[in-house]
Amino acid sequence: MKSVFRQSIITLFITAAVNYGSIVQAADLPIPINLAVEAEEAQKKQIPIVVLFMEASCSYCKTASEDFLQPMLLDPEYRNKVILRQIETESNEPFIDFDGGETTYRSFSRKYKVSVVPNVMLFDSSGRVLTYIEGLMTVDYYYGFLCEAIDDSIEKIKATSH
Repeated sequence: MKSVFRQSIITLFITAAVNYGSIVQAADLPIPINLAVEAEEAQKKQIPIVVLFMEASCSYCKTASEDFLQPMLLDPEYRNKVILRQIETESNEPFIDFDGGETTYRSFSRKYKVSVVPNVMLFDSSGRVLTYIEGLMTVDYYYGFLCEAIDDSIEKIKATSH
């Protein structure tokens, strides 16, 4: 009887650990695979694409992602308000740009002249930069800066669609 109980407890802990790992993994900002497809979604919803340009060794990038952008990814209010992505600026992995052409994350970062990380850029569906936040400004106000940038970008998108 004790072994059945112990096996049940072990199974419960393993299940909890697996589920907890899934929750944590789900919070990671997705990397773009095909921005042309994501641009179509942004166009339909009239929302910006928010891209965090980062480097793996950058502690400020980790703060911007984990403390501000990942919570937005999980917040139902932002699900239909923005498309959130992250790009590792030094990666040579290929992906599809806004125009449907193949590029790398490094080339894409250079195309948009990213020289400081973290850098959050908000794009419209054509790949035009609507606004950006360079660096990790005062942490106490960063969430407010992000919200303001998102709201301003949505207004710009709606203004150009009329």
